[in-house]
Amino acid sequence: MWIFSMPGTLDSREADLETLWDAGATGLEERAGLVRAYFSERADLPLDGEWAEEPEQDWQEQFKRDLKPVPAGRFTIVAPWQTAEVAAGSTPLVIEVGMAFGTGHHATTRMAVEALSELDMSAVGPVVEGRRLARVLDVGTGSGVLALAASMLGAGLAVGVDIDPITIPAAFENARMNGFTDSGTGVVTNPETGGKLLFAEGTIDDALLSEIGATAYDVVVANLYAELHDVLVGQYRDVITDGGHVVLTGILTDRLPIVLAALEREGFSDARVRESGEWALVTARAS
Repeated sequence: MWIFSMPGTLDSREADLETLWDAGATGLEERAGLVRAYFSERADLPLDGEWAEEPEQDWQEQFKRDLKPVPAGRFTIVAPWQTAEVAAGSTPLVIEVGMAFGTGHHATTRMAVEALSELDMSAVGPVVEGRRLARVLDVGTGSGVLALAASMLGAGLAVGVDIDPITIPAAFENARMNGFTDSGTGVVTNPETGGKLLFAEGTIDDALLSEIGATAYDVVVANLYAELHDVLVGQYRDVITDGGHVVLTGILTDRLPIVLAALEREGFSDARVRESGEWALVTARAS
């Protein structure tokens, strides 16, 4: 691979970019005061700059080497090729990297899985056949990682909704990679607990569906952002049972007051905050 470097920025050298593309450049980037153009072979260019040859790199393999398992509560979140790296006593939570938002490698996802791990899913929810079965709603499910974690923690029903239709097949595929069985009805089952898991395109209102047996939820988890939590917190309260738990993340620490005020406004109490770098998570109870 050949790289042609010339001083300047993409903006300041805009007039020269077409020349680079026409000469066969396969990519451009701006780095350290230089515009770098990538070529499969050296070309004649009427521009000021220098050529350098660099070895081809397998970026996918490099990415795999750099990606590390993420301990999160009772789980270790891993890509499919990392399952052997999970320590004894930790449950692997397998998520295909790049399929949808929420691989577990971001602090917000990790904190949410940790917070779910601390909840006792057998202490909330309706009693069915002599035991409590928590119902969990994951708003903006993305890869499905939070709904999956809830189900693997013992929820009787976990539902993930997302307005992006691309995420739904990815979430179901992640469920299958974690051993969930598919009955062909659109609902998958945790073979160890019997818990049901469903992913659907839509909003919070779409999660209240009689055909999935959910008229309310005992836990609502959402990895969004502060301003959207502010808009949606009233809907969280509408679908959650009295005494139910909310787990909200995706919140920059300087936006925390927005979320805390919204929770108080809508009747949530016992708000607790945890932080990781610039990110925060809030848990609270529905009064």
